[in-house]
Amino acid sequence: MQAYIDQLIALLGDEILLRQLVVWLSAASVFVLVIGGAFIAMSFTDPVRGRVGFLAPRKKAPRENLLVKTATSLGPVAAFVLPQNELERNKVMMRLYHAGYRSPTALQLYYFIKTLLMVVLPLMMLVASRWIPTLESSNVMLWAFGASGIGMLGPNFVLHQLVERRKRALSNGFPDALDLLVVCVESGLGLAAAIQRVADELEVSHPELATELALVNAEIRVGVAREQALKNFADRTGLEDIRGLVGLLVQTMRFGTGVADALRVYSDEFRDKRAQKAEELAAKMGTKLVFPLVFCMFPVFFIVAIGTAVLRLIDAFANF
Repeated sequence: MQAYIDQLIALLGDEILLRQLVVWLSAASVFVLVIGGAFIAMSFTDPVRGRVGFLAPRKKAPRENLLVKTATSLGPVAAFVLPQNELERNKVMMRLYHAGYRSPTALQLYYFIKTLLMVVLPLMMLVASRWIPTLESSNVMLWAFGASGIGMLGPNFVLHQLVERRKRALSNGFPDALDLLVVCVESGLGLAAAIQRVADELEVSHPELATELALVNAEIRVGVAREQALKNFADRTGLEDIRGLVGLLVQTMRFGTGVADALRVYSDEFRDKRAQKAEELAAKMGTKLVFPLVFCMFPVFFIVAIGTAVLRLIDAFANF
């Protein structure tokens, strides 16, 4: 710490000015901390929020209740945490939807975690530098900035992985859902009843897709147009296969053609598409195996095959 003070004195050239700067920065930090704590404490003691929490169902897990309370208590300071660009907020909100987080406070909680990591990780690095004597003081700030960068980019990476994992789960369940939907529609059920039946059947094997289908049926029941409910389903999942199915169903309902015939045609095309994709992956397998063979298998093979001969040649030439 003394090294930092000496560097600041050398940079500013005036020790009195440095002391005044430190005092003002400390006062500003304490002021912001007190105001933020007061806002959070006021939100926790808000009678309206307490009444709503009392009337809400009590079936949530303690961890979920803690996250909800934390996110809702950040309402007064959300303007300082959330991005001001509406397009950026909508983009992040859509990614949260694709990851399965539909809570109204999901965006606030996400940026709260990012801000907390950006502040906590550099402080942890500065504290840990006291127990690392080999680390030079000039490199501590670089490590602190690196930790802050990890805190800023880490949640983005985690969110991307969650989105990809959920998309894979939806993609794995979509072929089964499509076949069941074809069977239900051809047996005489309406589109809404068929969707609900498929959701009930997939509740155990593919719960993510079952939840999305049940939500589509719920929107139709509350009065949302079927076309809009299906488009919302495609937007929530973010899958091109589901988007193609939704486009086909919307055109079918718009022009009055048979839904069963359209689903049968799309099912056949989707089955051919899956077969072509499997053949493409199988064709790429040979190229992908080149690198493991060259860097892992071939060196071991050459060591086992000619290693003894090389050792004998070394011994033979060592006698001369």
